[in-house]
Amino acid sequence: MNLSAFVARRYLFSKKSHNIINVISAISLVGVAVCTMALIIVLSVFNGFDDLIKSMFSNFDPDIKITPAQGKVLEPQDERLAAACQLDCISLVCETLEENVLLEYDKHMNPGVIKGVPDSYSRLTGIDTTLINGTFTLNDGHRPMAVVGAGLAYYLSVNINFVNPLLIYVPKRSGRISMNPERAFSKSYIYPSGIFAIQQEIDTRYMIVPLDFARDLLEYSTQASALEIKLKPGTDPIRARDEIQLAAGSEYVVRTQYQQHELLYKVMKSEKFAIYLILTFILIIGSFNMIGSLSMLIIDKKNDIKTLSHIGLSKRGIRRIFASEGRLISIGGAVIGLLLGLLVCWLQQTFGFLKLDSMGSFVVSSYPVKMMWTDFVLVFVTVVGIGLLAAWYPIRLFTKRYLSDFPDENEGV
Repeated sequence: MNLSAFVARRYLFSKKSHNIINVISAISLVGVAVCTMALIIVLSVFNGFDDLIKSMFSNFDPDIKITPAQGKVLEPQDERLAAACQLDCISLVCETLEENVLLEYDKHMNPGVIKGVPDSYSRLTGIDTTLINGTFTLNDGHRPMAVVGAGLAYYLSVNINFVNPLLIYVPKRSGRISMNPERAFSKSYIYPSGIFAIQQEIDTRYMIVPLDFARDLLEYSTQASALEIKLKPGTDPIRARDEIQLAAGSEYVVRTQYQQHELLYKVMKSEKFAIYLILTFILIIGSFNMIGSLSMLIIDKKNDIKTLSHIGLSKRGIRRIFASEGRLISIGGAVIGLLLGLLVCWLQQTFGFLKLDSMGSFVVSSYPVKMMWTDFVLVFVTVVGIGLLAAWYPIRLFTKRYLSDFPDENEGV
């Protein structure tokens, strides 16, 4: 039997001991558990939001996007691009064409971006699953149709009624200076077929139109703004990007889905790390409870310390008793906190009891949660590490004071 651990457990859990020292020790353990639980819950919620945003962007952004390094458009028939698009890792390639335009609907005007896409675009992304009104239809017979972002539809007061068309104004590429401003613009109309809602940045800007319609309006023949690529299942996007970039050459920029919104993802990671540091700092402050409880315990047990030393227990052995007490508090609190955090996260995943908004104006109705084993390991190591450091100071200080008359060489038990 480990004598140090046995005595430490007696000091902490003894049923006959109900003094203030035990109450403070219990409070220390609860404090560690609460901080641990808070760390797990907050990190899991950040993981949930990270997954939610990625899933929303994946409904609009491709796995890989090729754009020209210079200029606004590329030529899809370029030999190097054609070779890059024949790689085994690629499942589908879509040509897309984007341009800033001015939109008008029923006397309401607002700037936006039209994105010309082929009929296969819904297989490239999951945009057809984000519709909140109408259908994802780009061609109704020989009549082109548009799918409008929810924010843009709100600003323009768009209704899916097939009566009023959307007017699109765009500067002519070959226009000349004229006293009549209307001659400097190309104008066309298109009927809305559906409204999609993905993310505010996208919903307030984009309108999806047929690729041929966009080329005619923008006066392009075969050019495209980008080649959007869907990878085969199980393909590593980083490796695929490197292969495509090598085949396409330096004249083109190849980005993964992460790189298309790199700043946003970096900000999210920074926020998660900042929250982790803040809660860790709170845990450090809370560890002063442990310092106080161990200090008071050592003072309260000074007679026991001398007795144990007289019967042959070394200074090191006595220190181990109180070190074991600190380990019990930190490890016990960490384990209890991890289990409570796991329970709360599971309940939120299963029942979603913590709602985001009672009016249901968010993409999801309750806080998203995703638990990751790496977070559990990180939190456990952090909590136990801080707890052991917090226990070291009072143990060294007070045992040295009360054992100053006893030699270090007294090894005993």
